Amino acid sequence: LVPVRESVPPGSVIDLVLPDGRWVARGLYNGDSRIPVRLYTWNQEEELDDAFWSRRLELALGLREQAGLTDRDGAARWVFSEADGLSGLIVDHYAGHLVVQFTARVMQLRAPWLLDWLEARCQPLSIQVRIDPHVARAEHMELVSGFMRGVELTQPVEICEHGVRLQVDLCGGQKTGYYLDQRENRVRAASYLRGRSVLDVCCYAGGFALAAARAGASEVLAIDASAKAIDVARHHAMLNGFPQIQCETGDCFDTLERLGRESRRFGGVILDPPRFAGSRHHTRAALQAYHRLNRLAMQVLEPGGILVTCSCSGVVSREDFRQMLVGASQRARRELQLLEQRGAGPDHPVRVSCPETEYLKCIIARVL
Repeated sequence: LVPVRESVPPGSVIDLVLPDGRWVARGLYNGDSRIPVRLYTWNQEEELDDAFWSRRLELALGLREQAGLTDRDGAARWVFSEADGLSGLIVDHYAGHLVVQFTARVMQLRAPWLLDWLEARCQPLSIQVRIDPHVARAEHMELVSGFMRGVELTQPVEICEHGVRLQVDLCGGQKTGYYLDQRENRVRAASYLRGRSVLDVCCYAGGFALAAARAGASEVLAIDASAKAIDVARHHAMLNGFPQIQCETGDCFDTLERLGRESRRFGGVILDPPRFAGSRHHTRAALQAYHRLNRLAMQVLEPGGILVTCSCSGVVSREDFRQMLVGASQRARRELQLLEQRGAGPDHPVRVSCPETEYLKCIIARVL
């Protein structure tokens, strides 16, 4: 236990012990963070030295190599923070380029060594560091972002996802550029949408819409509140030769209400909204928002239509999300059949000792 925070510099290795002196775990300290101690090993013989971090990084990359997620033309998460035993570090790969995201000051303090290791081991075309300003403030972390290794990019990087071409802005796109956690869900959901008219709500760059069109959807209407995102989605539709995709700017709730008033009906509706709850204090409000969104979606689905509904709010449990759907279906007076209950892909593994790593819910259902 650390009795005086000011006496321990940020990033210091500390041991967590019980009041009677029994050793518990070893971690890194940042007294300015809401998480003052991040634990990395429960083995007292294991030092948090360069060899330790190298072993953890090798384990993470080994999983992606085994899963076939290191394709030079593809994109995948190569390091997933707590899920890989590397709390505070995210590394995403985009067609030979790496984007490193620090979510903890204790990891950012090790940035030079980590970037050197990634450059030597992965030999990327470039390495870019991105830090969320909100996280930087919470962690009292230096807000340093930009290209740190290799040639600085001046245009989007093109990746291929299940036969779909995507051009990802690694500098200005959301997260590290794209939502990699939905990769398998996009193609799986699309398999139910062949021959159907589809509404993709909160489409961002058009991932679900593009997958649906490639699978044979007859027409797709893609909606997002961001005009910039709609421009990207429209560009991707043209790039892949999918004239059946139409893109419109609009709020998710307002658009669904308008389509309902117009008596529009779709064979499939995809809901992939942004995170509605950032902390447990917002859980109830988030569930209310999900309830409203899903109820409105069910009201524009034709009988037997497919609902693909997602939540990336980690504080909303899978069971709470399911119960929300029960309530929404009752309010909409529509019967619901759950077909698949999915999560993130294998590049976003769930660590059973850290339930927060199972943040993504993706339910595919039939609405009768």
